[in-house]
Amino acid sequence: MTTSITLTPGTWAIDPAHSLVGFSVRHLMVSKIRGRFTDFEGKLVVNEDGTASAEAEIRVDSVTTDNPQRDAHLRTADFFHTEQHPTATFRSTGFRPDGEDFVVEGDFTFHGVTKPVSLKVEFLGVNPGMGNGPVAGFSAETVVSRRDFGVDIDMPLPDGGGVVIGDKITLTLEVEVGLQS
Repeated sequence: MTTSITLTPGTWAIDPAHSLVGFSVRHLMVSKIRGRFTDFEGKLVVNEDGTASAEAEIRVDSVTTDNPQRDAHLRTADFFHTEQHPTATFRSTGFRPDGEDFVVEGDFTFHGVTKPVSLKVEFLGVNPGMGNGPVAGFSAETVVSRRDFGVDIDMPLPDGGGVVIGDKITLTLEVEVGLQS
């Protein structure tokens, strides 16, 4: 499928120094905990005919919520089980316009389970860059169920007051890509 965005054909690689792969989840039913992954890579390939594909890989053990004790627990078999599942991946299966934005459909593999996801993507523009070639920016978001990916730990609160960790995880991407020579 073609996108309504005009990017120079070629491979556009994610610049991790200017990008963010983050998440948020309900905590104690009253607030949200936010975290991010610090080690990731990916690319967007734009073909001459305007079709595109995208893929990304995240090192799950690079998780940080700015709380070392919580981060260590997230790496265990209770949650991410990073020893057995060190990476999460995304591979696009299609792009479609959605008003001024677009949706990227793809397969997301996390915790050893692959499920289709739809990323709502906002195109932020193209810039000539700072002497290393053009750059483009995107914001994207999707919501997934952790249980769908086999992360089914339940920690109920006393007196039927809900659970410690919610099921719905909001994944947020702020991505800058650079055209590779």
